Amino acid sequence: MPLTPPTPTDPLTQRLWSHLKLWQPSRHSMARRLVVAFVITVLAAWMRVALAPAESGGRFITLSLAAAVAALYGGFRVGMFSTLVGMLIVNFLLVKPYFSLAFADPVEALWLNSWHLLTQVVVVGAIALMQRQNQRLREATADIQRGAKQLEDTFEHSSTGMAHSHIDGRWIRVNQTYCDLIGYSRSEVMALSFRDFTHPDDLKLDEELLQRALKGEIANYSIEKRYIHQRGHVVWVHLTLSLVRKDSGEPDYLIAVVQDITARKATEEALRTSEQLLRQAHQIAGLASWHADVATRRFVTLWGSHEVLDLPTAEFSDDELLAMTHPDDRPGVLQHWALAVKGLVDYDIEYRLNIRGEDRWFSVRAEFDRDVQGRAVRAVGVTQDVTERRRHAMQIQQLNASLEHRIDERTRALKAAYDELESYSYAVAHDLRSPLRIINGFAQALQEDNPELDGASLAHLERIMGASKKMGELIDGLLTLSQFSRGDLQRKPVSISSMASRLLDEFSAADPQRDVRWVVEPGLNAMADPPLIEALMQNLLNNAWKYTAQTQKAEIRVYAQEVHGQTRFCVSDNGAGFDMARAGKLFQPFQRLHMPNEFAGLGIGLATSLRIVQRHGGSMAANGEPGKGATFCFNLYAPLAA
Repeated sequence: MPLTPPTPTDPLTQRLWSHLKLWQPSRHSMARRLVVAFVITVLAAWMRVALAPAESGGRFITLSLAAAVAALYGGFRVGMFSTLVGMLIVNFLLVKPYFSLAFADPVEALWLNSWHLLTQVVVVGAIALMQRQNQRLREATADIQRGAKQLEDTFEHSSTGMAHSHIDGRWIRVNQTYCDLIGYSRSEVMALSFRDFTHPDDLKLDEELLQRALKGEIANYSIEKRYIHQRGHVVWVHLTLSLVRKDSGEPDYLIAVVQDITARKATEEALRTSEQLLRQAHQIAGLASWHADVATRRFVTLWGSHEVLDLPTAEFSDDELLAMTHPDDRPGVLQHWALAVKGLVDYDIEYRLNIRGEDRWFSVRAEFDRDVQGRAVRAVGVTQDVTERRRHAMQIQQLNASLEHRIDERTRALKAAYDELESYSYAVAHDLRSPLRIINGFAQALQEDNPELDGASLAHLERIMGASKKMGELIDGLLTLSQFSRGDLQRKPVSISSMASRLLDEFSAADPQRDVRWVVEPGLNAMADPPLIEALMQNLLNNAWKYTAQTQKAEIRVYAQEVHGQTRFCVSDNGAGFDMARAGKLFQPFQRLHMPNEFAGLGIGLATSLRIVQRHGGSMAANGEPGKGATFCFNLYAPLAA
């Protein structure tokens, strides 16, 4: 069965042909290519000698084939190298005398060698040229394929939707971004027309522009339109449509580029809403926003807010502004602006403008944008009509002045009445001493001059003398209370710790049978009137000493505490205490919470203590529980306003 040569459809032939087409000699080193060429040439020479005698002729044919193969493998220089090596072998082996480079017929040898060399230059050169052209063709093909791949990638992977369509709206191709934009799969989009998912309100404009493009009036157009997403919501897009024509000028197909601008539209809508709200807020607040170019000294109001303040124009110069400014306010405005431009002060000022013949007050605030050198280039500010506020402030000021005058008058009258009452109380208390002394004296005289009086009469005299003595003590209390309400207050450093320790030592010495434990916190100091504080501590400690008389383990403590940033001094005991339900009577003169047979006293001590504390601008508080003691705390300064 005869063998048939391989056809181009044979896989082996296809691979060899493909390998031959893609062969590039430059991929291999020159040394390797020369060695291969030398081997091919030697093998060709061996085959020539082995197959036919030297006298048979055609001595260069086999070696020409070897040079062609060497040129295909290694390029032009390698092919010429094979040619030269082959010529040496031919002249050495196949030309008489054999095995020498001598020539029997030099002319013939020269002609044959020259013709062979010229022929090989043409053949090898043609092969090399063919390889170069083939290389360029491969490179051009690769560039075309790479460019096509890049265009394909650009189309498919673009962040914007892209589509090609026929003139009648049938799709040629769409990218995935376009499909994702409207929520359909690629196959679903290919079965639809752009009219199927374009918002009905936007379809008419799109159709009109498309017809204009088809008529040649425009080459392309861009519009903002709405698509209906597959899920039903609206997608805003920016559509750019271009018409591609054939060489004959007839419309060929359409290129659509679609960008999702839903977020931008939402932002624009939010901005419009914000501007509307800001404009309404300006109107409600009576504000006008503006900016000014410091170099040109031009002022421009924003969003038509000049109408809020009834300003004549939306833009004006500084000269026009000064012309409207009240003459008394112009120097201050100019000076304040100059200092603010230099960055020395904040621009925050109130002044009057004459608007349509009426002087109105305006509050103006501004901030400055500055360049890298710190120079002001632009000002942004707000202006508010504060005329009503100014009028109300003036009315309040007038009312305050009137009220202060009336308060001064009432205060003087009250002080005069108080002084008169104090003087009267002092005079009455002082004048009552004499009748009491007379009553007490005559009662003693009756008792001494009439020893024969019966027991009932003597008891009556004892009651008269006891009552007069009690009355005297009450008068002394009134005089004491009056004394602490008069005179000037002189604040000096006072050591309350030392004063309390000294007084308690005195109480202990005067009443040695009492076993009282006391603790005085060290470092209790105040700025106060020393004699008054002496009387205050005398009263509080005396009460503590007195009301612990029936307590087994009596304790008295003097300490300080911080309440809302104020230092409060406290005297605490574990004595009889009191019922907080009756605490309102504690500081009233001559009011007592215990029976006279339980604890002696007039009920004037705590009233005097409160009067002393109030004269220092402070306050006093008490806390107690029957049978568990009492605590009295005071501060000597009025609390600071929050």
